Amino acid sequence: MEEVDPVSGSTVLIVTDVQRDFCPGGSLAVEGGDEVARRITAWVRDHRDVYAAVVATKDEHEAPWHHFTDEPDYLNTWPPHCVVGTPGADFHPDLQCDPDAVFAKGRFRAAYSGFEGADAEGTYLESWLRDRRIDDVHVAGLTSDYCVAATAWDAVHAGFRTTVLQDLCAGVSPATTDSVRSELAAADVAFVDSDRIVGAKRPA
Repeated sequence: MEEVDPVSGSTVLIVTDVQRDFCPGGSLAVEGGDEVARRITAWVRDHRDVYAAVVATKDEHEAPWHHFTDEPDYLNTWPPHCVVGTPGADFHPDLQCDPDAVFAKGRFRAAYSGFEGADAEGTYLESWLRDRRIDDVHVAGLTSDYCVAATAWDAVHAGFRTTVLQDLCAGVSPATTDSVRSELAAADVAFVDSDRIVGAKRPA
Protein backbone atom coordinates (compact mmCIF):
# COMPACT_ATOMS: atom_id res chain seq x y z
CA MET A 1 0.00 0.00 0.00
CA GLU A 2 1.28 3.46 -0.89
CA GLU A 3 2.30 5.64 2.01
CA VAL A 4 0.65 9.00 2.65
CA ASP A 5 2.74 12.13 3.18
CA PRO A 6 0.86 14.61 5.41
CA VAL A 7 3.75 16.96 6.13
CA SER A 8 2.50 20.05 4.37
CA GLY A 9 2.57 22.35 7.37
CA SER A 10 -1.20 22.66 7.05
CA THR A 11 -2.57 19.38 8.41
CA VAL A 12 -4.81 19.17 11.48
CA LEU A 13 -5.75 16.05 13.44
CA ILE A 14 -9.41 15.99 14.50
CA VAL A 15 -9.96 13.69 17.50
CA THR A 16 -13.66 12.87 17.45
CA ASP A 17 -15.81 12.26 20.56
CA VAL A 18 -13.49 10.05 22.63
CA GLN A 19 -15.73 10.39 25.67
CA ARG A 20 -16.55 8.17 28.62
CA ASP A 21 -20.09 7.35 27.48
CA PHE A 22 -18.78 5.97 24.16
CA CYS A 23 -16.25 3.70 25.88
CA PRO A 24 -16.71 0.49 27.89
CA GLY A 25 -18.72 1.25 31.01
CA GLY A 26 -20.51 4.17 29.37
CA SER A 27 -24.17 4.46 28.44
CA LEU A 28 -23.48 4.05 24.71
CA ALA A 29 -20.28 2.04 24.81
CA VAL A 30 -18.38 1.02 21.68
CA GLU A 31 -16.21 -2.06 21.86
CA GLY A 32 -12.58 -0.99 21.84
CA GLY A 33 -13.32 2.66 22.62
CA ASP A 34 -10.89 2.73 25.52
CA GLU A 35 -8.17 1.20 23.36
CA VAL A 36 -8.80 3.92 20.75
CA ALA A 37 -8.21 6.51 23.49
CA ARG A 38 -4.85 4.94 24.32
CA ARG A 39 -3.78 4.59 20.68
CA ILE A 40 -4.62 8.22 19.90
CA THR A 41 -2.69 9.34 22.98
CA ALA A 42 0.37 7.39 21.82
CA TRP A 43 0.01 8.67 18.26
CA VAL A 44 -0.15 12.31 19.33
CA ARG A 45 2.71 11.87 21.78
CA ASP A 46 4.98 10.48 19.06
CA HIS A 47 3.78 12.51 16.05
CA ARG A 48 2.46 15.86 17.17
CA ASP A 49 5.11 17.58 15.06
CA VAL A 50 3.33 16.23 11.96
CA TYR A 51 0.39 18.53 12.66
CA ALA A 52 -0.18 22.26 12.58
CA ALA A 53 -2.70 21.63 15.37
CA VAL A 54 -4.61 18.90 17.17
CA VAL A 55 -8.27 19.58 17.96
CA ALA A 56 -10.98 17.53 19.65
CA THR A 57 -14.75 17.35 19.29
CA LYS A 58 -17.25 16.25 21.89
CA ASP A 59 -20.95 15.62 22.31
CA GLU A 60 -22.50 17.86 24.97
CA HIS A 61 -26.22 17.13 25.09
CA GLU A 62 -28.74 18.92 27.26
CA ALA A 63 -32.15 18.46 25.65
CA PRO A 64 -31.74 16.83 22.22
CA TRP A 65 -35.38 16.03 21.55
CA HIS A 66 -36.02 13.01 19.31
CA HIS A 67 -32.36 11.94 19.75
CA PHE A 68 -32.74 10.27 23.16
CA THR A 69 -35.31 7.57 23.90
CA ASP A 70 -35.88 4.70 26.30
CA GLU A 71 -36.44 2.43 23.28
CA PRO A 72 -33.62 3.38 20.87
CA ASP A 73 -33.21 1.89 17.42
CA TYR A 74 -29.43 2.50 17.50
CA LEU A 75 -29.65 4.04 14.04
CA ASN A 76 -31.32 7.40 14.60
CA THR A 77 -32.28 7.27 18.27
CA TRP A 78 -30.05 6.45 21.24
CA PRO A 79 -30.03 6.06 25.01
CA PRO A 80 -29.18 9.26 26.89
CA HIS A 81 -25.45 9.94 26.58
CA CYS A 82 -22.87 12.70 27.02
CA VAL A 83 -25.32 14.79 29.04
CA VAL A 84 -23.87 18.15 30.04
CA GLY A 85 -22.47 18.06 33.57
CA THR A 86 -22.25 14.27 33.84
CA PRO A 87 -19.04 12.19 33.89
CA GLY A 88 -20.14 10.49 30.66
CA ALA A 89 -19.60 13.73 28.75
CA ASP A 90 -15.96 13.92 29.84
CA PHE A 91 -13.12 12.82 27.61
CA HIS A 92 -11.92 9.30 28.38
CA PRO A 93 -9.18 9.52 31.04
CA ASP A 94 -6.76 7.66 28.78
CA LEU A 95 -7.12 10.32 26.09
CA GLN A 96 -4.20 12.65 26.77
CA CYS A 97 -3.72 14.76 23.65
CA ASP A 98 -3.87 18.34 25.04
CA PRO A 99 -5.95 19.70 22.14
CA ASP A 100 -5.39 23.19 20.82
CA ALA A 101 -9.18 23.66 20.71
CA VAL A 102 -12.31 21.73 21.66
CA PHE A 103 -15.50 21.93 19.58
CA ALA A 104 -18.72 21.00 21.40
CA LYS A 105 -21.85 19.98 19.49
CA GLY A 106 -25.40 18.78 19.94
CA ARG A 107 -26.55 20.68 22.99
CA PHE A 108 -30.20 20.89 21.94
CA ARG A 109 -30.36 18.60 18.89
CA ALA A 110 -28.66 15.62 17.35
CA ALA A 111 -25.23 16.47 15.96
CA TYR A 112 -22.80 13.97 14.52
CA SER A 113 -20.21 15.98 12.60
CA GLY A 114 -17.49 17.91 14.36
CA PHE A 115 -18.20 20.66 11.84
CA GLU A 116 -21.44 21.30 13.74
CA GLY A 117 -19.38 22.13 16.81
CA ALA A 118 -18.07 25.44 18.13
CA ASP A 119 -15.24 26.28 20.51
CA ALA A 120 -15.56 28.31 23.71
CA GLU A 121 -15.52 31.56 21.70
CA GLY A 122 -18.31 30.36 19.42
CA THR A 123 -16.07 29.72 16.40
CA TYR A 124 -17.16 26.78 14.28
CA LEU A 125 -14.62 24.17 13.24
CA GLU A 126 -14.59 25.05 9.55
CA SER A 127 -13.94 28.73 10.28
CA TRP A 128 -11.22 27.80 12.77
CA LEU A 129 -9.45 25.68 10.15
CA ARG A 130 -9.77 28.29 7.41
CA ASP A 131 -8.45 31.03 9.70
CA ARG A 132 -5.29 28.92 10.01
CA ARG A 133 -5.09 28.14 6.28
CA ILE A 134 -5.46 24.41 6.83
CA ASP A 135 -5.63 22.27 3.70
CA ASP A 136 -5.61 18.70 5.07
CA VAL A 137 -7.35 16.97 7.95
CA HIS A 138 -6.83 13.59 9.55
CA VAL A 139 -9.83 12.22 11.46
CA ALA A 140 -9.67 9.70 14.32
CA GLY A 141 -11.88 8.68 17.23
CA LEU A 142 -15.43 7.45 17.83
CA THR A 143 -17.34 6.21 16.05
CA SER A 144 -16.21 5.11 12.60
CA ASP A 145 -19.76 4.79 11.29
CA TYR A 146 -21.33 7.90 12.83
CA CYS A 147 -19.42 10.90 14.17
CA VAL A 148 -16.07 10.11 12.54
CA ALA A 149 -17.87 9.45 9.25
CA ALA A 150 -19.98 12.61 9.48
CA THR A 151 -16.93 14.71 10.30
CA ALA A 152 -14.97 13.25 7.38
CA TRP A 153 -17.94 13.79 5.05
CA ASP A 154 -18.26 17.46 6.00
CA ALA A 155 -14.50 17.95 5.78
CA VAL A 156 -14.17 16.62 2.25
CA HIS A 157 -17.25 18.50 1.05
CA ALA A 158 -15.83 21.70 2.53
CA GLY A 159 -12.78 21.21 0.33
CA PHE A 160 -10.27 19.79 2.80
CA ARG A 161 -8.15 16.81 1.76
CA THR A 162 -9.44 14.24 4.23
CA THR A 163 -7.88 11.08 5.62
CA VAL A 164 -9.42 8.75 8.21
CA LEU A 165 -6.79 7.05 10.37
CA GLN A 166 -8.75 3.83 10.52
CA ASP A 167 -6.67 2.08 13.18
CA LEU A 168 -7.34 5.03 15.52
CA CYS A 169 -11.13 4.55 15.27
CA ALA A 170 -13.79 2.08 16.39
CA GLY A 171 -17.31 1.61 15.04
CA VAL A 172 -20.74 0.72 16.36
CA SER A 173 -21.10 -2.19 13.93
CA PRO A 174 -19.10 -3.71 11.05
CA ALA A 175 -22.08 -3.41 8.68
CA THR A 176 -22.62 0.32 9.12
CA THR A 177 -18.85 0.94 9.20
CA ASP A 178 -18.38 -0.82 5.85
CA SER A 179 -21.35 1.02 4.32
CA VAL A 180 -20.23 4.52 5.25
CA ARG A 181 -16.63 3.73 4.33
CA SER A 182 -17.73 2.90 0.79
CA GLU A 183 -19.66 6.16 0.53
CA LEU A 184 -16.78 8.21 1.88
CA ALA A 185 -14.20 6.52 -0.32
CA ALA A 186 -16.37 7.37 -3.35
CA ALA A 187 -16.19 11.01 -2.21
CA ASP A 188 -12.35 10.86 -2.16
CA VAL A 189 -11.87 10.38 1.56
CA ALA A 190 -8.72 8.29 2.11
CA PHE A 191 -8.60 5.47 4.66
CA VAL A 192 -5.17 4.47 5.96
CA ASP A 193 -3.59 2.96 9.04
CA SER A 194 -1.45 5.41 10.95
CA ASP A 195 1.73 3.46 10.23
CA ARG A 196 1.28 4.26 6.51
CA ILE A 197 1.94 7.93 7.21
CA VAL A 198 5.43 8.70 5.96
CA GLY A 199 7.96 8.43 8.74
CA ALA A 200 5.41 7.25 11.28
CA LYS A 201 5.40 4.20 13.49
CA ARG A 202 2.35 2.44 14.86
CA PRO A 203 1.42 3.66 18.35
CA ALA A 204 2.49 1.30 21.12
